[in-house]
Amino acid sequence: MGTLDGKVVLVTGSGGGLGRASASVFAREGARIVGLDINIEANKETAELVRQQGGEMFEIAPVDLTDPDQVRLAVDHAETIYGGLDVIYNNAALVRFGPLPDYSVEDWRTTITGELDIPYFVSKFAWPHLVRRGGGVIINVASIAGMIGGEFPPMVGHAAANAGIIGMTRQLALEGARRHIRAVAISPGPTLTPLSDRDLGDDQAARDAITGKTLLKRFARPEEIVELAAFLASDRASYITGTNFAVDGGSTAW
Repeated sequence: MGTLDGKVVLVTGSGGGLGRASASVFAREGARIVGLDINIEANKETAELVRQQGGEMFEIAPVDLTDPDQVRLAVDHAETIYGGLDVIYNNAALVRFGPLPDYSVEDWRTTITGELDIPYFVSKFAWPHLVRRGGGVIINVASIAGMIGGEFPPMVGHAAANAGIIGMTRQLALEGARRHIRAVAISPGPTLTPLSDRDLGDDQAARDAITGKTLLKRFARPEEIVELAAFLASDRASYITGTNFAVDGGSTAW
């Protein structure tokens, strides 16, 4: 018997990385998954992986999560598949890095849209479905960049967007309490996903610069982040709301 038996979880960015890992872990715990992604084939691969593991997942793609009209339609569709939504896992993001002098207005707007607008849109349009369900949980994936500065890579837009996510989560928790909706944020530290592994390539100096800030001197694996998410989504975490959890190998400890 899983900790999420009977629950329906909406995962954004389910086509890979943390999104794929979360779909797998949530399904392992008995949840039925609806995954939203821009990439059709990647989302199908995640759904097939979940089914091979004995889970249940329905994929919706392509969805441009920066477009509020597409988000509204996708979330409404997701609610009809299994007759409701219990957990919203806001994982999808689009980010650009760079130091302030070289960081263009386009870079800034792309990052704010790709990291802050997406969870806002999804939460907004999922909210009435959670209310009709009698409550639920919104889990926002932020970053320790919303808590501390980062020298490498330079991250002015990333820092601002994720501070916004953490602040928005507190407000959603306040507004949701009377509706039995909990809201929590998870702020990963350096996490090695297929995308970040590709971008870093064989640049060992860059890898060392990133992990050097952690106490454990390594990247997190996606599963190490989403195991916490599965707990927070469950009824075992029923007294947890309005807070942010850093899963960062000790990066924010010093």
